[in-house]
Amino acid sequence: MGRVTERRRVIRVRDGAVSARPDTLVAEEPLEIRLNGKPLAITMRTPGDDFALAAGFLVSEGVLAAADDVQSIVYCAGATDGGGVNTYNVVDVKLAPGVPVPDITLERNVYTTSSCGLCGKASLDAVRTTARFPISDTPPVRLTPELLAGLPDRLRAAQQVFDRTGGLHAAALFSETGELLDVREDVGRHNAVDKLVGRALRDGRLPLSRAVLLVSGRASFELAQKAVMAGIPVLAAVSAPSSLAVDLAAETGLTLVGFLRGPNMNVYAGDERIALHSGV
Repeated sequence: MGRVTERRRVIRVRDGAVSARPDTLVAEEPLEIRLNGKPLAITMRTPGDDFALAAGFLVSEGVLAAADDVQSIVYCAGATDGGGVNTYNVVDVKLAPGVPVPDITLERNVYTTSSCGLCGKASLDAVRTTARFPISDTPPVRLTPELLAGLPDRLRAAQQVFDRTGGLHAAALFSETGELLDVREDVGRHNAVDKLVGRALRDGRLPLSRAVLLVSGRASFELAQKAVMAGIPVLAAVSAPSSLAVDLAAETGLTLVGFLRGPNMNVYAGDERIALHSGV
């Protein structure tokens, strides 16, 4: 199976001194996700937690909502390299009997591969109509700015592979009291979130209605979508959100926090869940 890291030769220049040495890089390989034997999506990911990644992706697509929706997840035995060795880069998810199979179209394949999303109102409507766990129906989570401020450092401390490569995104789930529940790393921020959500699905923990999702980069529409589809009420990012992510948060009741850096943050939507000390 593919490794999380690989070694490559690098020429280092430091203060005018030149040396050759091996360097540790994060591995990146394609993963094809098949649904009931039919190709559905291809994503570039860091190998590891592939079954969780596939399950989490299908949660965000509205296909899965519970562990019982899945009959099996396996690596395809026929996906081999030139020497007949399994590449472990093709995963097939078989739905349980009675679980509806979505229409698999080229548009969805392009959307997944490019990770660009389908722009505008159609995207918002699609999430609103397929979400299984309406955030507005859950008891409200109440967080203090001080609790949120401490989460990025805790995420960073848990990034074991990043320390060796410097080339990974991370996503973490925290409880409403700040307990670190799970953390995943990947070359793709959307893959890291899918791995978190997929693990929660397989453990029977969806919806994540009392959790906070923290991502190490920006908050795109796609990440907001994944939070909503998993029933997560709060999404925080250390960088900026996109305009469509803010629109989706406002539409669905998601609390969206950006530029979370120390005690500073911007609350773009759902400020009722943040115990702010002063009114605006």
